[in-house]
Amino acid sequence: MRHIPIKLGPLALLLTVISICMTTLGVLAFATARADWNLAQKYADTVQTRYALEAEGQRFLQTAAKALEEGNAPESLDSTERDDDGTVWKTFQEGEFSLRVGVVDESGHLRVVSWRIQKEWEPEGDRNLWMME
Repeated sequence: MRHIPIKLGPLALLLTVISICMTTLGVLAFATARADWNLAQKYADTVQTRYALEAEGQRFLQTAAKALEEGNAPESLDSTERDDDGTVWKTFQEGEFSLRVGVVDESGHLRVVSWRIQKEWEPEGDRNLWMME
């Protein structure tokens, strides 16, 4: 019987390349999962803040409707302001987000004319695209 020698050089090289590729893919998968987790947490915090503002706005509408039923004007409530058009505005603030609600009294019933949630944002540095240097 003839004994054929097995050369381990190419096999060892192939296993080394496979192990380097698997390690790289594992590290990339972990980094991607961590980034996804951080983004999901940030989104959850944003949604929680927005829902809290929505709840405060709904409580304001309920309080304004009760005040209207009792014969009081909605602008008599705390922290409200009335503009020239007769719209009563109330602003709620939580963190970087704000909710601005506008209501109008129409013959004893409230009508919501504005319900706007905004986030304060300012760009970093000077963002003038048309500046010539």
